[in-house]
Amino acid sequence: MDSGSVGSAKDLANLQHEVGALAKRQSDLEDVVLEIMERLETGQARVSEMTARRDDAQHSLAEAESRRDAAQAEIDAEAEKVTRERAAIAAVIPADLLKLYTRLRDTQGGTGAARLYQRRCEGCRVEFATADLRTIRAAAPDEVVRCENCSRILIRTSDSGL
Repeated sequence: MDSGSVGSAKDLANLQHEVGALAKRQSDLEDVVLEIMERLETGQARVSEMTARRDDAQHSLAEAESRRDAAQAEIDAEAEKVTRERAAIAAVIPADLLKLYTRLRDTQGGTGAARLYQRRCEGCRVEFATADLRTIRAAAPDEVVRCENCSRILIRTSDSGL
């Protein structure tokens, strides 16, 4: 167009219109590219944020697992210690009493004996009547006394209220 090689005014007008349309198309495409670049930057920022949050969550999870494992090891050690202590104590308990305790423990949800505390069985939480307390008080110290309500073996202490 600038060289003057276009002969007709119609061709010149068509070329000018085409150049204008191409310039508009180029501008539209540049706007789309800018919008895509902005969306890309926003997406990359979001990815970075989510990656940081994921890393924090993984770190927190690792710490929690470490604490859990340490607590589990502590529980296992305590369970082993208690098992050894129980075996040592069970060795000196008469076999018939141990058999009774084991049977009661199995039927009473894991507790075969309960402390008599302030006139109350701590197994079933029932308070004893005065007559029952007299019977318990009269029993020999080495006699096995059981709760009439829950059948557990009663452990008599100085806090029993006898």
